Formats: sequence, structure tokens, C-alpha cells
Amino acid sequence: MKQFKNRHPYMFIGPAVLLLSLFSLIPIAIAFVISFTNMDLKGLADWSSITFIGFENYKDLFSDSTFIKSIYNTLFYVVIGVPLVIICSLSIALLLNYGTSWIFNTFRAVYYMPSITNIIAVAVIWGYLYNTEYGLFNFLLSFLSVENVPWLEEPTIAKISLILLAVWKGIGINMIIFLAALQGIPKSYYEAAEIDGASRLQVLFNVTLPLLRYATFFVTVTTLIGWMQFFEEPFVMTDGGPLDGTISIALFIYKEGFQFSQFGYAAAGSFILFAMIIVVTVIQFKFRKSDTEY
Repeated sequence: MKQFKNRHPYMFIGPAVLLLSLFSLIPIAIAFVISFTNMDLKGLADWSSITFIGFENYKDLFSDSTFIKSIYNTLFYVVIGVPLVIICSLSIALLLNYGTSWIFNTFRAVYYMPSITNIIAVAVIWGYLYNTEYGLFNFLLSFLSVENVPWLEEPTIAKISLILLAVWKGIGINMIIFLAALQGIPKSYYEAAEIDGASRLQVLFNVTLPLLRYATFFVTVTTLIGWMQFFEEPFVMTDGGPLDGTISIALFIYKEGFQFSQFGYAAAGSFILFAMIIVVTVIQFKFRKSDTEY
């Protein structure tokens, strides 16, 4: 009877483990094996034509100028985009946390809306905003006697343009997380700080931000992982151009796998990206501040 009772937890987690294995763990293992082969569209139809080539795909990737450029572009996105998203979302959450009237609730919805908006619709609107000839941004800059900016036609400017779009779209979710964390801080801390005569800046840096350390760590990890897989914006807006100036690692993998049908080559690229994400995440956990209780 006791053994039968012990089966109940496994009955509950069994379906989840089964789905995880079928749609995640097994495909990952298969992809890992494929990364050591020359599998292409022909190999997909005739498995006998697939040849085991060892680490050739990995060696070729690091001699592929497009892949190297995609690594540089991805690091560019991460270094600029991640801090911008965190700072903007935290700043908005702090501002919205000060009020409870209907206008603050309205702005919460306004800032969250981009996160759930379809990327195609977003790309159409921002495509008009970025248009060199009649876009809104260049129209506004014309009042300052600034010449038309090639928002999506020059590699560096195009990367910055995609970052602005991604930051605008990604603020909402992180803002909600920070807002929930802010509302979970006991008011007694602020009352004690007020009694001690602390200024607003002192309260912010000595009370609020330290108590947001868990939320900040979570947002940083998830945001960094998301930006390492930066895909939708360059795919929809620029298709990696101009001159591969906006291609990311994820977009490179997509192109090699689904446009050029080089499945083994693309699988190798995906595991390099996977390794990069694991390394960056482990580093973040290593440098996390100690769990000091306040």
C-alpha cells in the first residue's frame, strides 16, 4: 500500500516529463548527432547518403566570415540592448509604482502592449517610421536641419535601429516583473527610512534597489538569454542585411538550415550558440551577489 502511494507524484510529473522528452530532450540529442554529419536536403530523403564528418562543421563555422560577423553582431546587440532594456523597464516601473490612479493603470497597459503585439504588425509600422524618404523619424529630424538618416541601409545604424525596436517591444514584460517586485516590498522599510530622514535618492539606492536584487537578477538572466537568441527583428526588418550587417547567430542558423538546407552545418551553429548561452548564464550565477537578508 505504501509503495502504491509513492507512485502518485510520478503519475503527476509523468506527462510533463514525457512531453519534455519528446519535444525537447530527444530533438536536442538528435540535433547534436546531426551536427557531426553532412546532412542536407538529400540526406533528409535518403539517410544512406549521410556521412559522419566529425568536427568538420565546427571547424568550418569558425572559418566562415558570415558566422564570425554574426557573433560580432549578436555581441553588439547584447552589450547595448540588455542594459537598455533593464534600465528602461526599471525606470518605468519605478515611475508607475508611485501612483494608483486610473492614469497609472492605463500606462501600465500602454507599456505592456508592445510585448504582446505581433512582430509582423510591428515591423510594418516601424518600417514606415524608418523609411529614409518619408519616414516619421527623418521627417522630425528635418526640422533640426538633419539630413535623411539611412536607418536600415547602413550596417551600424541598422543594428542600432533594430535595438531600438527590440527595446521598445521588450520593455513591457520586464516592467511587470519589476512592478510586482516593487509592490512586494514592505512599507515598513520606507517608513523607517523616512523617520531617519533619508532623501528619495538615499531610499532608492539603499532600500529599493537592494530589495530588487532577486528580480534584477532574474530579469538580467532571462533578458540576456533572449538577446543572445536575437532573431525576429533582423529576420523581419532586414533579413540580415545590409551586407550581413545585422545578421545574428540565430538568423544565421535559420538561413543555413531552412534556406540552404545545410542541416548538419546549422545544427553545429546552434550548439555553439547553446554553449555561449550556458557559459554566459553560469558566469552570471558566479558573479551574483550574496543572498544577504535585509
